[in-house]
Amino acid sequence: MVDASNHTASGVLSQYGDDGVEHAIAFYSWKLNPTQQRWSAVEKEAYADLNALRKVRQWVFASKVTVISDHNPLSYLTNCAPKSAKLLRWALALQEFNVLFEFRAGKNHLVPDFLTRMCKN
Repeated sequence: MVDASNHTASGVLSQYGDDGVEHAIAFYSWKLNPTQQRWSAVEKEAYADLNALRKVRQWVFASKVTVISDHNPLSYLTNCAPKSAKLLRWALALQEFNVLFEFRAGKNHLVPDFLTRMCKN
């Protein structure tokens, strides 16, 4: 799961156990620098996706990964060629992973949302 706000991005690596319950494995959050804070919402969310996947590469390499986000336009990164050069580079970088994007409404996206809000300065 990933999320991005105006100042922070976050990611959570989780998996479903045999009991059908989702279990968190790792938590990540990082502050955006002043340049990154001026990016559009889709750029911040895409950056959060790519950065989170890179942090967990050793665990998800060669596996099917579902990235859950509260930002629905992310699915277009893998479905068509972005018009922005930055998003195109990131879309190409995402090809390293077998990734599927899934939308989850913000009210149900609690953990990554909390991680982006706990550090505002």
